[in-house]
Amino acid sequence: MNVFEKLRSGESFDISDKQYQEEVHGEIDRCNDICFDINSTRPSDRKTILNLENKLLNNQMKDGTFFTPPMYIDCGNRLFLGKNVYANHNLTVMSVGTITIDDGVMMGPGVGLFTDNHEPNNIRTISTKEIHIKKNAWLGARVNVAPGVTIGENAIIGTGAVVTKDIPDNAVAVGVPAKVIKYNK
Repeated sequence: MNVFEKLRSGESFDISDKQYQEEVHGEIDRCNDICFDINSTRPSDRKTILNLENKLLNNQMKDGTFFTPPMYIDCGNRLFLGKNVYANHNLTVMSVGTITIDDGVMMGPGVGLFTDNHEPNNIRTISTKEIHIKKNAWLGARVNVAPGVTIGENAIIGTGAVVTKDIPDNAVAVGVPAKVIKYNK
């Protein structure tokens, strides 16, 4: 079992562990280099950006899926995308713990998705929880999603919200921490 699978199953890791360093930091280095290339490409050169995004995310950038640079994704091998997923500029993704984004999800500028955390009594120990953003959810500008959260189908998360708990289907949630204020049809 590789480190990503061990983390996904709930195991914690010391970040100085040799296997962690080789597997996780190897992927982070690969992604940092590709993100640097994406973020250094002229914004109007969408073809080059899309090719680089496909390299970063294992050819998942198809059927209308596109992320507007600049962006930062640390573990492209743990980010799984549906069709017609869009992220505006300044997306930050820490996906070592696995993120699944279903069809039609829209993300505003400055969205952050974070699957990992450090143990309070030993900050050199990392643990992760998966994030799942379901079909047609919409995350407004500067929304942050904490480890272990599922955002429901057709949910809307208001600008600046910090999502620390699951959001049901069709819910509108706002605030810090995000709270459901109403439901759409």
